[in-house]
Amino acid sequence: MTIFTSGRYGYAAALWAVAYGLLGAAWALGAPGYPWGADDPDPDGALSILAGTAPPFGGWIAAFSALTAATALALTRRNGDRPAKGAWGRLPVLLAWPIAALLVLVVPDSRLMMGVAYTPLLLVAPLFGWGLGGATFADAWPWPVLNQLVCVLGGLLLAAAARDHGRGRGNWFTPARGRIAVYVAVAVPLVYCATRWAWALGIPLGVSAKFLAEGEDGLWLAGAYLATFGALGGVLTLGLVQRWGEVFPRWIPGLRGRRVPPLLAVVPAGFVSIIITVAGLTYIRWTVAGRFALEEWGAWLPECFWPVWGAALATAAVCHHRRRRESPHPAARVSPRSAARAR
Repeated sequence: MTIFTSGRYGYAAALWAVAYGLLGAAWALGAPGYPWGADDPDPDGALSILAGTAPPFGGWIAAFSALTAATALALTRRNGDRPAKGAWGRLPVLLAWPIAALLVLVVPDSRLMMGVAYTPLLLVAPLFGWGLGGATFADAWPWPVLNQLVCVLGGLLLAAAARDHGRGRGNWFTPARGRIAVYVAVAVPLVYCATRWAWALGIPLGVSAKFLAEGEDGLWLAGAYLATFGALGGVLTLGLVQRWGEVFPRWIPGLRGRRVPPLLAVVPAGFVSIIITVAGLTYIRWTVAGRFALEEWGAWLPECFWPVWGAALATAAVCHHRRRRESPHPAARVSPRSAARAR
């Protein structure tokens, strides 16, 4: 039982890899549902890095999944309570991190972020009678995009297994670095926000007047919505280093003065860091491919800095989690005056 508990993420990642490997083998044998290529609703095949593949590629997916499963199982091997030592002991970790990065950051594309961003809008649209051009949840979350979530889950399980296997080998994620990361995560998206708010007001910031005129029928209002979504996320990011991120403020009925569960901040921040990094990498790939005009920099340059935003947000989340884990009772650090205000 102890062995299973210590390697639970490794076993979970191995189980995921076996299941996904069987799915890949089924696609290679002609089963429906292959999430890339001709069955992907991506209009021009430019979003996914696997857009040019076909169902027979499922054989390679099965082989990759087998390697992932073997790596995950190797991460569960322990000598007592210590990870296996030596070159062979480090090999699973050296394999796990690139595989996890591939599943979390390379396989997905920017549609993952769009699905998350537009889901709240789709929820409230019926209340206000907004048609949104007939868009539905099926449009925001088709199977190829849901498959990206499945891949992210597998990558996160493997990364968690690698983290547990290498735990205790230093602590780079200090509170000081976490504070710097928060400020970076708040500042980087503001350039994107400024361009989209300007376009909604009819100001061609970073684009030509002709480009701006092409955004009729509420397109720039949708961009302003996404910008506001990002700005509010930046405000919430401040909670990772502020007191109200550890103790609920007094204006929240029923929760005022209570401890904020660390995962309530860490899980959303970690997930958002993934989707904005993936979206930013998509824009970088498009930029390298020459899809954008230099004079229209406002339409693509801010997004190219999103991986910096994502990395900073992920760093801030990890630092917050480690700081809260080392000091599990934040209320004890609140001054008497602050505690009285919270109540």
